[in-house]
Amino acid sequence: MNAKQATKETIIAALRAWIAQRPGLEYVNYGEPTSYRAELRAIARDKKDAQTLLTAVELSAVTVDQLKDAFRAYSGRLTWEEDGKGGGRLDYCTGQYWPTEYRKAACAVLAQALWDEARGALPEGTPEPGNIIRARFRRLFGRSIQARWFD
Repeated sequence: MNAKQATKETIIAALRAWIAQRPGLEYVNYGEPTSYRAELRAIARDKKDAQTLLTAVELSAVTVDQLKDAFRAYSGRLTWEEDGKGGGRLDYCTGQYWPTEYRKAACAVLAQALWDEARGALPEGTPEPGNIIRARFRRLFGRSIQARWFD
């Protein structure tokens, strides 16, 4: 019996749920409200970036295989584990502090999938493909997202 592979839509749904998770910051870990609020702002920015990149992947020509391969990003700490029934689950190996990095991991994976798709769409022998791809993503997402995830 052949194992059924997950679809792009299945992985995107799992990533959407992953991104939507609450970070679980504990106020007691912060010495003052200023640092706590700064952390919250950074986490919220990561969520917005992740949602933007997820929508771009969803609407792009990124294939399920490219998406699965993109989990090598962020040192491979965010992984997709197939269940053999057409589904699966995301797993994450925490580096320093889960609340501040789980959405960054999703952003890195999504950006890698978009990069790989863009690179594959360029004609063979294109000079300076990285510069062309970065310029494309700067036009598409703006300078901030391009600088954070495609530099």
